[in-house]
Amino acid sequence: MEDYRRLADRVADGIASGRLKPGERLPPQRVFARRLGIAASTAGRVYAELVRRGLVVGEVGRGTFVRAAPEGTGRSLVEAATEAPVNLELNYPSAPGQSELIARSLAPLLRADVLTEALRPAAATGTPEARAAAASLLATPGHSPAPDQVLFTGNARQAIAAALAGLVRPGGRVGAEALTYPVVKEIAARLGITLVPLATDAEGPLPRSVAAAHRTAPLAALYLQPTLHNPTSVTTSPERRRRLAALAVDLDIPVVEDRIWSYLTDDDPLAVHAPGLVHVVDGLSKRVAPGLSVGFLVVPEGRVEAVAGAVRSGGWSAGRFALEAAVRWIGDGTVRRLVAAKRADAAHRQRLVGEELGAFAVRSDPRAGFAWWELPAPWRADTFTAAAAAHGIAVTPGPAFAVDPSRTPDAVRLGLASAPEPDLRRALRTLAGVARTGP
Repeated sequence: MEDYRRLADRVADGIASGRLKPGERLPPQRVFARRLGIAASTAGRVYAELVRRGLVVGEVGRGTFVRAAPEGTGRSLVEAATEAPVNLELNYPSAPGQSELIARSLAPLLRADVLTEALRPAAATGTPEARAAAASLLATPGHSPAPDQVLFTGNARQAIAAALAGLVRPGGRVGAEALTYPVVKEIAARLGITLVPLATDAEGPLPRSVAAAHRTAPLAALYLQPTLHNPTSVTTSPERRRRLAALAVDLDIPVVEDRIWSYLTDDDPLAVHAPGLVHVVDGLSKRVAPGLSVGFLVVPEGRVEAVAGAVRSGGWSAGRFALEAAVRWIGDGTVRRLVAAKRADAAHRQRLVGEELGAFAVRSDPRAGFAWWELPAPWRADTFTAAAAAHGIAVTPGPAFAVDPSRTPDAVRLGLASAPEPDLRRALRTLAGVARTGP
């Protein structure tokens, strides 16, 4: 499948060459998808990328249009950026000395006799050492998963895909928060699954919304992010978790719980309340680094073989070298030290958000690695994203997270973890100025 960025490059070339004129309307996303033989979700990412680059703007009810070229003189919100670009879409935390710490831990694996074994294929069930290490890492004050319930994938995204593939047949319905992780929308499209938006409030998903969706047509599963929800940073309250788990048990609805950001907190998974239904997804990409990652999937008793089969059929198994590295990182304290540093860094970056964007409606959590900015009127998500891109700052527009494309928020998500601190502060200050000036 062709990468959405390359498809965006094609459209960008048409704009640069003049084949697509300023003010010209692009085809609706569904028509664009049909013409190119791509998924509707991929077409959405192409259009979002064009907005991010500042090449097009979307107008609710009218469509997506090629932007007029910026004026060559005078000050403008769309004048070319004069400083290095800052990408606040990326969100991979890094700690000082991270590479050196990881390298020291990996050094023993690079001996020829050890490397030979580490380069062999790995099963979805990993190795006994890997299962024990992962179970210890994922244990919380109120929950200790059994090692024989742990499966491994190349990353957490693949763990989500394997869990959903093992639970939901094509055409099935999966309830998810109305704003959800964009990759899950892509996974659902590839698996032929329909995502059903669930209403939320400040405490998390509303149980009555789950019940109502299930009454309309049975839900095959739920996909939830109770801990530091991406993009809103909401952490579901303990009482709401108990109610959601009880409802899942009453209705017999399996749950895929995404805990990729849980390392920044000390809360327990939903599996505490519904161990027979909850499939817990986690991984090392945020805790350690994205380049050599492992996804973890803790499944209920009796479900191991079925989900392991989904991992195998999807080609989502973790590499043996990555498993061996994970065992070492967990065992020698590398993960523990990196987590402590990244928790402190996330708290510091949240303070920067408070200092620079305190006058705006920014929803976040002092522990989170991102923030959700509900834009002041008359800004819309697409025009603000384009104005930010013109200043060399990439942000993720709110519609990228919307399960229901007809109900999209005028908000943006700011990924705080990847940009160097001085660049982050400068970007936040610039965005505040853009927001105050207006479109």
